[in-house]
Amino acid sequence: MTPEEAKKQANKKAIKFLILLFLLYILFSQGNLFMNSVMTPGSKYYNAYLSTHFNYIQGLKSSLIVSAVWIIKLFGFYAIYNEMDIMVVAGPYLRVNYSCLGLGVMSFLAAFVLAFPASWKSTFKMLVIGIVAIYILNVLRIAGLGVLLGFFKSQRHNFTYHHEVFNVIVYICVFTMLYFWIKNNSKPRSNNKG
Repeated sequence: MTPEEAKKQANKKAIKFLILLFLLYILFSQGNLFMNSVMTPGSKYYNAYLSTHFNYIQGLKSSLIVSAVWIIKLFGFYAIYNEMDIMVVAGPYLRVNYSCLGLGVMSFLAAFVLAFPASWKSTFKMLVIGIVAIYILNVLRIAGLGVLLGFFKSQRHNFTYHHEVFNVIVYICVFTMLYFWIKNNSKPRSNNKG
């Protein structure tokens, strides 16, 4: 294969990757938004059966809240919670909305990993590691807000941009993981010519 043919082939692969990345991201991110509407009572597409039996969005929200409350209690605070709120006694009141779940960054990670040409084993491993990492960072963010705002009551007004800060930190972590994953999955194969 000539260098020009190799370049054309590489360009086709890159374009295919970008198109697939875009389509998968739209599918995952918009699919999650649609499912949020399906699961939320009073919304346009609400479905009671699906909301009762397949509400993965509330499941994720509840697991984030319960894990964060557990960490908050480790720091000596008393916290109570329901399906979307955490109240730290003598501390902050935190509401965990759809935008707090990290589904946007999880959608990007899943789209990128599935679009990238790698083995299924490597793809599955990266999906699991990446989603678990995003989940852990999100639990730490929610718990961190509860603890920090509990200790520093006078600073509560300074934490209004925690979503933006969280997104920057998570995307840095995700891009770092993806960099090493791509590097590991893009090594040229050596030909064993004697």
